[in-house]
Amino acid sequence: MAVTTRIALERGVDGAVSKEPGGGARVPRWLRSLLGVPLLVKIVGANALIVLIASAIALGMHDLRGPERAVATIMVGSLVATLVVNLGLVFVALRPIEELERTASRVWGGDLEARVPRSLLADRDMMRVGRTINVLLDGLVSDRARMRRLASQVINAQDEERARIARELHDSTAQTLAALVLQLSAAARDSRDPALAIRLEEIKMMASTALEEVRTLSHTVHPRVLDDLGLAAALEWLARDTRESSTLRVTVATVGDPTAIPAASSSVLYRVAQEALSNAIRHAMASAVSIVLRVGASAAVLEVADDGRGFDVEEAEARRPGMGLFSMQERVALVDGHLDVTSTPGEGTRVVASVPLVPQRQP
Repeated sequence: MAVTTRIALERGVDGAVSKEPGGGARVPRWLRSLLGVPLLVKIVGANALIVLIASAIALGMHDLRGPERAVATIMVGSLVATLVVNLGLVFVALRPIEELERTASRVWGGDLEARVPRSLLADRDMMRVGRTINVLLDGLVSDRARMRRLASQVINAQDEERARIARELHDSTAQTLAALVLQLSAAARDSRDPALAIRLEEIKMMASTALEEVRTLSHTVHPRVLDDLGLAAALEWLARDTRESSTLRVTVATVGDPTAIPAASSSVLYRVAQEALSNAIRHAMASAVSIVLRVGASAAVLEVADDGRGFDVEEAEARRPGMGLFSMQERVALVDGHLDVTSTPGEGTRVVASVPLVPQRQP
């Protein structure tokens, strides 16, 4: 966004001047306003002034007779015709600028596929400007796609590392703790010292607690059920685990074939559901949450709705950008999806994530 600095010197209304950024020459305010008038208005004004002068001259020659009066009439008519022709030429010449403006508006609105079209009305210079803008837009789209690919690779590497850690916790650490619990149970059972048996039983309970925490952590880091059984089963497990660890009532419904969802998109939708449930427990003070997964012919839509106290979405996003569900927007975008969070204070929160079943082709 360009920032223009204007330094107004108080010398009266008519004598006010301004200084351009970078130490440019001072320009009177009235002259700046005059120079800022659109080109079409400038040409109309200039030609109208010429016509008025010519008309005044012709009226001043009302006593002319014969050829002199005819010459004056022709002169005024020629000036009027010149004005009309000039207006037509300027109107045609400025039409390509409107195309530039429309293209810029579309790009600003998020349509990065917009390009300046070829125009039969554009002259050589205007066509060069349009081609330059299109080259810049092509470069922008290419750079954006490259950044998204890099971000996607980073997230995939993170998911793979989380999956590896989860496997290590489940297959190694959890198994070691399980063996420790069995050994402590056997030692407590075989001990003939009542005090020692009580101590061993207490240690066994502590080891059992640690085992459950490790198992929970392994599922939180990366649920193996997501890889083994798919997104629908993972959502069911998430709902069941939430019901067991809190007072929240969670229901899950699946419509369509969830096996059609790509692995990367399944991981993203699971993380969205996980974050939405976490927010419902920690912040929303909700009593019930519904999770609905709909799989259509071209897209999968996950909807998570709670009956909590809700919040102001714009205020929360401005106060904590990049946090929680809002950090999921970019993650969903990496699989060409869209995340929409709607909430009203006192009326709950609704999170909808939509991802295509076939990722869009990247340039």
